[in-house]
Amino acid sequence: MKEDVVVSEVPTEAEGHRRWVRISHWVIALSIIMLGISGVFILAVHPRLYWGEVGNDLVPAILEIPISANHRPEGWQRTVDFTEVSQSAFSANRMYPIFNQNGWARSLHFLAAWFFLLAGLIYALAGFISGHAKHSLLPKRGDFSLASLKKDVLEHLKPRAGAIGAGPPYGIVQRISYGIVLYVAMPLMVITGLAMAPAITAALPILLDIFGGFQSARTVHFFSFSVLLLFLVVHVTMVFITGFSRQMRAMILGK
Repeated sequence: MKEDVVVSEVPTEAEGHRRWVRISHWVIALSIIMLGISGVFILAVHPRLYWGEVGNDLVPAILEIPISANHRPEGWQRTVDFTEVSQSAFSANRMYPIFNQNGWARSLHFLAAWFFLLAGLIYALAGFISGHAKHSLLPKRGDFSLASLKKDVLEHLKPRAGAIGAGPPYGIVQRISYGIVLYVAMPLMVITGLAMAPAITAALPILLDIFGGFQSARTVHFFSFSVLLLFLVVHVTMVFITGFSRQMRAMILGK
């Protein structure tokens, strides 16, 4: 009886990554690090998040982040209702020195954002033109079934002996994660960042209308970057688990 042998062809990309993927990957990675560092210092000046147009110490926050003493609205020596003030100016002093040195962080944040945006656009356009996004990154219709998700999650939880292949093909969880980060979190982060720039919103005020105000855009910006940061932590962890040297060789040399 003749036995048919089926030989599967492994795409060249499975051995590593294309040059445009590697270059844009590292530019985006370095940009995210700079955005994260500078963003923390910017947020530390006023680590409270609001919804709507107005946000200050006299407005209830939807989230207070204790990364500096500035988040404590109760730290005033004097609190007066504006309706009680007659013929005099309202004034108050904080009970602690505030942190307000973030001019360098804003400049670095703005500079890193442009590198991030340009590299992200190149990655997205090249991905669609080459078919990399469709075949390797974007989730397929069957990926959202509970059985497929459960199977792939269990595969990720199994102990791994040695390094696994670097690059595509990716699993279901990876494709869904890449899809959310590349085509939801990143665009939201960029658009809300533009919505917080006065020069941009002066020409395109509709950006603030979309999000319901400056403070809403700031809040969405924070949470979209948090998703990106979570992805980065898990991504780096998986690189170490699946073979750091091989994964780095694939992403730096393409081999």
